[in-house]
Amino acid sequence: MSTFLFNEVVFGPVRSRRFGVSLGINLLPCDRKVCSFNCIYCECGWTAKDNSGTGNSWPDPSTIEAMLEQRLIEMKSNGELPNSITFAGNGEPTLHPQFLSIIKSTISLRDKYAPGAIVTVLSNATTAHRPDVFEALMLVDSHVMKLDAGTDETYQRINQPASSSPFSKILSNLMLFNGDLTIQTMFVKGMLDGQVIDNTTALEVSTWLDHLVQIKPQLVMIYSIARDTPASDLRIVEREQLNKIAGLVEELGIKAEVF
Repeated sequence: MSTFLFNEVVFGPVRSRRFGVSLGINLLPCDRKVCSFNCIYCECGWTAKDNSGTGNSWPDPSTIEAMLEQRLIEMKSNGELPNSITFAGNGEPTLHPQFLSIIKSTISLRDKYAPGAIVTVLSNATTAHRPDVFEALMLVDSHVMKLDAGTDETYQRINQPASSSPFSKILSNLMLFNGDLTIQTMFVKGMLDGQVIDNTTALEVSTWLDHLVQIKPQLVMIYSIARDTPASDLRIVEREQLNKIAGLVEELGIKAEVF
């Protein structure tokens, strides 16, 4: 199936089903995906096999700052400032070696040009235990963290993590936020390499809910695939089933939204 890469460092604004008018920042190289996961549903395609981080052309912080400032000035002059400045793009944004300094400069520009906007980071939490990354994440307004499975087996099948990212470490990293985070979960069914993919089973949902009790997120964003995926035999989970799962989350006293 057809997937795509973001070919700009600052992109949009786009009207996001989750974040309103969102101005995106891609901290990853524009010519390849760099990520600590290799999710079977990722709109950016498969993670390159050589994904050590060496040899990557990371966007320069001063270039990012200049591009963001220019775009914010343009948006302000057009009378449409963003609801969110969102770090997303071609992989895991916290892998950028100067993530902390970039977050600091972004917040300064937000305060100057668009004080009503929030700064959002979409992350898989694999690096949240690193002091510099966690410091940066604590500076932003919204931490949106991925949790697509209840069990390690399904985590391995859906997220296909690097060996340095065991499921237990992801869960402990998510608990570092003491509830100051949003969990986003992609529900999906299908097949991959002869294995069944389904994180909507009773076991998966039950164990996923148990993790939510421990993590105590402020919000859980529930959704299914809306774009092409690198794995060709995946199916959308119907909204009725997503709504039922959201209801189970709400029973825990945790807010849930279906997108």
